[in-house]
Parts: sequence; C-alpha cells; structure tokens
Amino acid sequence: MPAALASELWSELKRYISIVDRDEAAETVVSILIDNDISVEEIKSNFKNDPDIKRALTEYTEDVDEDIEEEYDDDDEY
Repeated sequence: MPAALASELWSELKRYISIVDRDEAAETVVSILIDNDISVEEIKSNFKNDPDIKRALTEYTEDVDEDIEEEYDDDDEY
C-alpha cells in the first residue's frame, strides 16, 4: 500500500517539478521507498508507467550491483 500511495502522490506532484529537476526528484522518491523497506519489485509494479521512476530505479539497482561486485573484488585480494 505505501508504494501505491507514493505512486499516486508522485503522479500528481511531478507536474509541478521542472523537467530538469525530475530525475533528481525521482531518485529521491526511489531512495525514500527503498529506505522504508519497499522492494524493488513492488516499486516496479506500482510505477510501471512512469519513465522517471523507472530510470531512477534502474540507476539504483546498477549502483547496488556495482557495490556488490566491489565487495567481491575486495575479498579476492586477500
């Protein structure tokens, strides 16, 4: 339910955010949802028609994957 509410709020409020600032705003929304234990799958499901959130979520998952790879690389050095 929180992701559905966030999706509805985002849909209404994003029209008040300049196009230049939407990427950063979408990244903030994704970060807040992740920090509040909303799964990536649930975010995808609730924001499936929003390109800004999709882009921010893709960037977030790529960053997480890179962090995991770096941890494994650090372990290999010892």
